[in-house]
Amino acid sequence: MRAIGALALSFALFVAWLFAVWPPPIWFRNHWPRETAFMRMRGRVTAYEPVAFNAMAPAVAQAAIAGEDQSFAAHGGIDWTQMRRALGYRRAGFAWGSAEDVGAVGGALAGAWGRRDALRGASTITQQLAKNLYLSPSRDPLRKLKEAVTAYRLESALDKGRILALYLNVAELGDGIWGVEAASRLYYHLPAARLSAGQAAALAGALPFPLSSNPGYRPRRMQARQALILRRMRGERIEIPIPEAEPDTTAAESAAAPADSAAPDEPPPAPAAP
Repeated sequence: MRAIGALALSFALFVAWLFAVWPPPIWFRNHWPRETAFMRMRGRVTAYEPVAFNAMAPAVAQAAIAGEDQSFAAHGGIDWTQMRRALGYRRAGFAWGSAEDVGAVGGALAGAWGRRDALRGASTITQQLAKNLYLSPSRDPLRKLKEAVTAYRLESALDKGRILALYLNVAELGDGIWGVEAASRLYYHLPAARLSAGQAAALAGALPFPLSSNPGYRPRRMQARQALILRRMRGERIEIPIPEAEPDTTAAESAAAPADSAAPDEPPPAPAAP
């Protein structure tokens, strides 16, 4: 009986850990975070100016969705179709009664570590917000489980517009530059409300790895992604390659350059679709 009690207690504590985030997601309906988990981890906040969703140019949201999560409006926190593809599960459907389906899932899960970069690319905007607000960049399976639970909690507490506004305000877009308002003023000397489509796409193009390439630091490294995001915004159905990893970058290197080195309003000619 003691063993059963200990097991039950361990399970209860595990469930409590999954749900123990503070402040609770509902708090963010009417408040901006003073500091996120990523800000604490980075220990660097050079600029952070949260603004309301209607204080951003429409192109900002369009570019973020085009570059990061095209199914944002439809999913409930996790895009299972993209997750399945990222894991390498190629069957048309899944049924527990199908030995072939179960075997294919097992094979996909066994190779999950080798596909971790693809899995990162399958992460939704809601998952990225959950990670930024509460967690860490760790790829530990338990941490990823908590990210999924927290993403569902955010979706149940907040509407899509609020989730997107929070994400756009807490995403790092340069060394210690948090959110599109701060990035827009640094790189373009403009409020986020006045960003053009090209400028919004440049910021979205920096989102995967903002320390190694952003509109003020090595901008040419993100211009190909900027061009592909613009093409998606114009209605083209193309895939944006997933970067494998962010190169190691020192704080001195990753500091934002003066605004006159920022990426141009429009990118160079777009490369052929992959």
